[in-house]
Amino acid sequence: MADYITIDGGTSNTRVSLVRSGEVLYTEKLNFGARVGAADKIAYAQGINTAICRVLERFSLTKKDISRVIASGMITSEGGLIELSHLIAPTGIARLAENIHLSTVDGIPDFEIAFIRGVKTVGDDLADIDMMRGEETELYGLTDKPVPDALYVLPGSHSKLIYTDEQGRINRFSTELTGEMIHALSSETILSGSIDLKCSELCTEFLISGCDYAAKHGINAALFKVRILDKVKGASKNELYSFFLGAILSFEIENIKNSTATTVLIGGKRALKHATSVLLSSSGKKIIEIDDDAVDHAPALGAVRIYESSLKN
Repeated sequence: MADYITIDGGTSNTRVSLVRSGEVLYTEKLNFGARVGAADKIAYAQGINTAICRVLERFSLTKKDISRVIASGMITSEGGLIELSHLIAPTGIARLAENIHLSTVDGIPDFEIAFIRGVKTVGDDLADIDMMRGEETELYGLTDKPVPDALYVLPGSHSKLIYTDEQGRINRFSTELTGEMIHALSSETILSGSIDLKCSELCTEFLISGCDYAAKHGINAALFKVRILDKVKGASKNELYSFFLGAILSFEIENIKNSTATTVLIGGKRALKHATSVLLSSSGKKIIEIDDDAVDHAPALGAVRIYESSLKN
C-alpha cells in the first residue's frame, strides 16, 4: 500500500490531496496558485508545504510514510515552483511518465517532488498551436483506462476539447476562455444585473435557444438579447442564465457536433458539464457525462497513474 501526496496547482487555486490504493482520502483546498508564485515563489511553496503538513497531521503520517509527492498543472509554468517545457502531442501516459522531472524546491524542504509536464501542439497554422498544463493529468484520471478515438470535453475557466488517438494518447486539442468569459461578462458588463451565476437550475428551452441564436446571429448579438429578455420579456433569473450559458457554449457545441469523434466524455465543472451534455443530446454521438466525484478526484488519480507508470519502465 503506497501513500501519495498530489499537488494540483492551478493559476488561482491549489489542491493538495492524499491518495491511497487508488482512492483520494482527503483534499486540502487552497485559494492561491501560480499567480502568487509569479510574485513570490517562496511564499507559494511555503503555503503548499503548510498544506502538506496539515494533511500528514490529519492522518497521523510522517514524511517517511509518503511514497512520493507528485505535482502537475500551472505549478510547472513560469509562475509555478519550477518551469518545465511542454511535451509535444501526441502524448500519452507512457510519455508523460518517461518525462517526469524529479526536483526539490525551496520552501518544501522534506520532499523530492515528481513534476508532470504539460502538453502542447505545434504547426504552421495558428489553429494548430495550443498548450495545456494540468488537463493532461486530469484526463488520465477521469476513467480507469484512456478511451481511444474519443473527444474529452473539460469545461472550466479555460475549457479544453481534447481528442485522443487510437492508442488513447492526447493527439490534438483546443482551448476556449469559457469560464473567464462567463465571469467577466456577468460581472463587468451591462449584463451584470441580469445574470446570477448562483442559479442552480437550467431551463433547457432557454439554454438551447441561446445556443441556437448565437449560432445563427453570432455570440455578440446573442449576449445582448439576454438584456432584452430581462428588461422587455421579463424572463426569470434561471431563464436568463440558461440563455446566456447556451450562447457562450455555442461555438464549442458546433465544434463538437462537427467532429469525427463518436464518443464524447464530458468532465469539468458541474454547471458547464451538464449544460454541454444537454446541448449535445441530439448530436447522435455517445455522450458520457462523468460524475462529479470522478471529476473532482481526477487530477489526483491521474497524477498517481502517470507516476506509477514511470515505475514500470
